[in-house]
Amino acid sequence: VQLVESGGGLVPPGGSLRLSCAASGFTFSTYAMRWFRQAPGKEREFVAIIRSSGNTQYSDSVEGRFTISRDNARNILDLHMDNLQPEDTAVYFCNTFFGVQNYWGRGTQVTVSA
Repeated sequence: VQLVESGGGLVPPGGSLRLSCAASGFTFSTYAMRWFRQAPGKEREFVAIIRSSGNTQYSDSVEGRFTISRDNARNILDLHMDNLQPEDTAVYFCNTFFGVQNYWGRGTQVTVSA
């Protein structure tokens, strides 16, 4: 299993970014995919999930601002982030899980600052 995130960067408050995660080594379409984030000095936290059915769920802190999506033909997971705020600054990680086994990418840095 390999997960490679991209798309992070520096954006001003109120701006938008789209993160992508390229997945390989497993049957992407049949597994749920998640985004997590970890801010400096804080624990890694759940951001969003998209199940194989396409159903989605978000943390309260990003609901209405972030959109998770998947392209099963290209094995790509996306996270579109709107109205970014300084508290969204973190390293964002792509994740999948098979039972109790979690797989993680290396992460991509998102910094929201004027």
